[in-house]
Amino acid sequence: MINRLLIIAGLAGLGAYTLPNLTGRYLDRIPPSEVSLPAKPDVARRAVPAAVGAREVMLPAGPGGHFSTDLEVNGRSIRGLIDTGASVVALNESTARRIGLSLATLDYSIPVSTANGVAKAASVTLKRIKVGSIAVDNVQAMVLPDAALSETLVGMSFLNRLSSFAVEDGALMLRR
Repeated sequence: MINRLLIIAGLAGLGAYTLPNLTGRYLDRIPPSEVSLPAKPDVARRAVPAAVGAREVMLPAGPGGHFSTDLEVNGRSIRGLIDTGASVVALNESTARRIGLSLATLDYSIPVSTANGVAKAASVTLKRIKVGSIAVDNVQAMVLPDAALSETLVGMSFLNRLSSFAVEDGALMLRR
């Protein structure tokens, strides 16, 4: 019984190892005229908030399925990525300066894990975040050093203040 399982496992492993190579060789033999690939756009689409209703905003997915959009933070226009994996809104120091925060008064004492490793962050409260027609006041956020964070992440401290958010037909629907 064990011998049969070992033989089956060996054949499955061999198949998993060789199948991608065989598939590649087969596809290389197909003339280009028989292969239909979607045309690549000349420029990447920018997700622009579209007002669906007075209290609804639709964000189309950008390249890679991410929801990057223009937004206002404390009355200043910036670009941000809607990130349900981020527990709070996260800004780097350059963006914090641009929206009027004074870095001299910040206390970088909170350890946070980022894609770039562990960094120290400072807790702040943002007066207002506005995405399209949806605005949320007094939003908890973190400021991180520029080296630790390359773009603004609009996390759950903003999203949890909405009545709902969901991906529908390739777009992120925000409802207040």
